[in-house]
Amino acid sequence: MPKDSAATQPLVDPDELREQVKEKYKEVAIEPGGEFHFHTGRYLAQRLGYAASIVDPLPDVAVESFAGVANPHSMRALDEGARIVDAGSGAGFDSFVAAAQVGPTGQVIGIDMTEEMLEKSRKTSRTMALNHVEFREGLLEEMPVEDGWADILISNGVFNLCPDKQLAFAEAYRVLRPGGRLQFADIANGKEVPEGALNNIDLWTA
Repeated sequence: MPKDSAATQPLVDPDELREQVKEKYKEVAIEPGGEFHFHTGRYLAQRLGYAASIVDPLPDVAVESFAGVANPHSMRALDEGARIVDAGSGAGFDSFVAAAQVGPTGQVIGIDMTEEMLEKSRKTSRTMALNHVEFREGLLEEMPVEDGWADILISNGVFNLCPDKQLAFAEAYRVLRPGGRLQFADIANGKEVPEGALNNIDLWTA
């Protein structure tokens, strides 16, 4: 048991990692037109294959801070009336795309830990009068959602930033109802990562 427990321990300091992630995505929220090592906004959404019929009508503020890695909606359309959790919702882009698919009879809960992203997503949601969308502060390792609430959990490029991925995925399955779906896009590496890199906190957010 002790050996298994040690194997699941994060290789970097979780609090320090989260602070670095928060700082980086604070910049994306406040200065979406800044220079980053990744693409953002409408160009990225188009490149990743998001439907123009959904993205084009969205106001710029709902799209400009989008920084995903792929398109979780391409796997399967979200069901009308479904309850959705967006794990790591950022400024809300994927939540707004989900809201358009599930319609006013559905419900979307976005979860994020970055204050500036939450402030932006909440303000945009109010501006768009999306009464079926809510944004909550929280970690993927401790989601503020009741057991079995969600029909579908979506996420876009966030699980890779979690220091404890086993716990994050356990939380994802906890909030999903029996038979619910997990649709996420993320970064994966097919080769073994050197231990020195795993312990380098700067590389986690590079």
